[in-house]
Amino acid sequence: MSYACHFPSLLWKPVIQAALFEDLGQGGDVTTQALAMPGQKMRAVFCARQQGVVAGLAGAQQAFALLDEQVHFRAFKQDGDMLAIGDVLAEVEGDALTVLAGERTALNILSHLSGIASQTRQMVDAVSGTKAVICCTRKTLPGLRALQKYAVKAGGGGNHRFRLDDAILIKDNHLALCGGQVDVALQRARARAGHLMKIELEVDTLEQLEAALACGGADAYLLDNMDTDTLRKAVGMINGMAIAEASGGITQETVRAVAETGVDVISAGWLTHSVKALDIGLDYI
Repeated sequence: MSYACHFPSLLWKPVIQAALFEDLGQGGDVTTQALAMPGQKMRAVFCARQQGVVAGLAGAQQAFALLDEQVHFRAFKQDGDMLAIGDVLAEVEGDALTVLAGERTALNILSHLSGIASQTRQMVDAVSGTKAVICCTRKTLPGLRALQKYAVKAGGGGNHRFRLDDAILIKDNHLALCGGQVDVALQRARARAGHLMKIELEVDTLEQLEAALACGGADAYLLDNMDTDTLRKAVGMINGMAIAEASGGITQETVRAVAETGVDVISAGWLTHSVKALDIGLDYI
């Protein structure tokens, strides 16, 4: 199954452009400049060396197009597609100076985002049959948040907040500003929020959850680092009146048991901050 997703080409450009500037320096690819004959052409294919899910093809294309609009890039897969070992994702053909200068940037973005999409898909598959949605967090690499969150969607997951101004999320450090009083925190949050802004409250204990429910509650509860028995009780207390989100140390091995407690969302920061790149190569033909 492939999950349809879209990311505007305009938003790829600043990230890919910055990566090219970083790699090319002031003199460009001096190795290829020294070895390539004038006008020499090159054709190569992106090949999967590992099973997974592809994400980032448009970024790979821009790594060449920003250097030379005449380069031909043809994709054989779409972001969100499953990959088997040996599958050809795309081919690139053009001046050797361009192909080799853009190679590393293209592979870096494609491998990194495909790694995120692949790990997300494994988590999504693990909770199949439950109502739980696998979700990423704001624990992203600086400058890459939008792309990393896009890759999560390509893997079949969902996105949490993009930025601090998307929604109100009251965590333990915020509660400390209110003397640890849940009712005070929620009262202040509701007074500040507009009619379209959601409020989520992080709770570590059932006692905190009970106090929140007693004073009108939040739109969502982040059930932090709770074991499955406690999660099940928390879901029963919420009773569909708000979104129940489980978070904290959830892995591919434990995610199924967490999903079976009845939570609506399962968030995992490691999907973006420490995922391993998918092995993709650029082979010249």
